Amino acid sequence: MQDAIKDEDAAHPIASAWRPTFQQIVKAFVEGDFVLARGIPSVEPIDPATADQIRDYVADYGETLVELPEDTWKSSVAQWMGDSWDVLVDLWTAESGPSDLVLDAKVFEAGDGIRVEVGLVYVP
Repeated sequence: MQDAIKDEDAAHPIASAWRPTFQQIVKAFVEGDFVLARGIPSVEPIDPATADQIRDYVADYGETLVELPEDTWKSSVAQWMGDSWDVLVDLWTAESGPSDLVLDAKVFEAGDGIRVEVGLVYVP
């Protein structure tokens, strides 16, 4: 079990409790729901302009996004930034397995849980 670590000096593995949330986000993208219209608990909806950017970037990448395998957690990271965590989730494609694409997000503490804001999908 990996806990969320507040360390401004280094990135750490993504907290185990957050992983299902990120799996749901990527599943939505795989199914073409880039605004997260289905609603995912603790995840802010993605504004249409950002959703269009994500859709276009994934399309321009030229490979087929797939749901996250367990191996993604070996390289995906979160780093505490003082008031939230910056998260990079490594994405996978049908053609290549691990890809150069990442899902960028911020995770905030919210009451007894978290709140996730999706940033972009891109190649860092």
